Amino acid sequence: MTLKKLISILTHRTVLVALLLLVQVGLLATMVLRFSEYFIYFYLLCVVLSVAAVLHIINKKMDPGYKIAWIVPILLVPVFGGLVYLLCGGNGLSKKTRLDMEGMDRRMVDVLGPDKKAQALAPFGQGAVNQSRYLEEYARCPLYTNTWTQYFPLGDLAFQPMLEELKKAERYIFLEYFILQPGKLWDSVLDILEEKVRQGLDVRVIYDDVGCLYTLPKDYYKEVEARGIRCQVFNRFVPVLSVRLNNRDHRKLCIIDGHTAFTGGMNLADEYINAVVKYGHWKDNAILVKGEAAWSMTVMFLTMWENISHKAEDYDSYRPTVQPTEAAQGAERWVQPYTDSPLDGEPVGETVYLNLINKAERYVYIMTPYLIISDNVNTALCSAAKSGVDVRIITPHVPDKKTVFEMTQAHYPPLLEAGVKIFEYTPGFVHSKCFAVDDLYATVGTVNLDYRSMFLHFENGVWMCGDPTVLEVKKDMEDTLAKSQEITLADAQDHSFPRLLLRSVLRMFAPLM
Repeated sequence: MTLKKLISILTHRTVLVALLLLVQVGLLATMVLRFSEYFIYFYLLCVVLSVAAVLHIINKKMDPGYKIAWIVPILLVPVFGGLVYLLCGGNGLSKKTRLDMEGMDRRMVDVLGPDKKAQALAPFGQGAVNQSRYLEEYARCPLYTNTWTQYFPLGDLAFQPMLEELKKAERYIFLEYFILQPGKLWDSVLDILEEKVRQGLDVRVIYDDVGCLYTLPKDYYKEVEARGIRCQVFNRFVPVLSVRLNNRDHRKLCIIDGHTAFTGGMNLADEYINAVVKYGHWKDNAILVKGEAAWSMTVMFLTMWENISHKAEDYDSYRPTVQPTEAAQGAERWVQPYTDSPLDGEPVGETVYLNLINKAERYVYIMTPYLIISDNVNTALCSAAKSGVDVRIITPHVPDKKTVFEMTQAHYPPLLEAGVKIFEYTPGFVHSKCFAVDDLYATVGTVNLDYRSMFLHFENGVWMCGDPTVLEVKKDMEDTLAKSQEITLADAQDHSFPRLLLRSVLRMFAPLM
């Protein structure tokens, strides 16, 4: 390693941030230990604080697994536990920040209105009506027809269509992504954005600061703005022990003129289109939405932009003036984009998945990079399998994070015992997040089957009912299953005692990871 490269690594903001956080942890530990040694009253105060934190957690509305993951360490180390929970636990944002975030929901309702069409799904059964009604009420997103969808089973296949649609933009382009990274994909998109700015279009980009911690230099937004592109950074990472680090913008939205939108698993970095190889073959997906439903996704972006910039937007000025010709082909298709906020107390992403599992009569096919599930999801999957539903879950065989992969595998045994079939994608890493159910329903989006996606991140997805694209999602699952290795209960249990013990511990603390 050259001296220049070593200096570059040591001065990278992630190293500096880690050092600052370690200093804070050290100071906190030193303070507590010294006070606990010399001032018994302070020590008792910390213990009382920990007990109060445990009582608060017990009575708080949250997943039982999340409660246990906090209660155990607090009780084991009561002097530190209560303080750490106050700093890093839950969603304890400031009142102002919370009110600002809640304003996003109000704006969604104001702009999209009470356009309730759920009853139109009655021919598909009451389960379809109920699912759609839930999204109308709690995700503030209406059901649409006159919308055409196209599913891409690989990020590689979505790359060129995305560039082609961006080139067609006539009024505006909005991008919101968890990760951006210079390379073939992002550089190609950036060139088009810069050209559209020269043509007078309104071009905006939102990226998550933690998501881009390792992929972009500090203050990268200035480089983007120098090209004439308006840019916002979500929840900038400050090296201070704080609950603010929990909530990230994990959404993926590419919006063109309010009538065309892309979403799915892929971020704007080269591994997502297999232009570089990181963890074997990268299995990702995307969905293109053309027509009326893209307006909901546009509003999602504008509410986030408004929240970050603290400047009101004139939503009506962004309404699509025309619809693409493909929209007319979607007259019999039902499409419902949705979003999930971690701050409204309503786990939309988890509930969508639970409804799909619980309503399934024949099969549930799932693809997810992480299988770190709540008790509710675990129970639903086991109950469905025990009832004779064909439940199949596809996870990676080549992990992107080894500890997280151990957690994923730690969740296998109870599911396998109940009859759930689990497959690992042997060519590499699965990053797709999608469900296909009974040839009737599908959802494609950004919601992982883990605690962070379910409870702590801003997420989005597209739910479809009676749309031919549902069968395309199913076909992708079947093709992926053919390239995957089925994991048996014997496989899941065939490990040394220390490793099984490690997995048990990791599973207990998984909600905090």
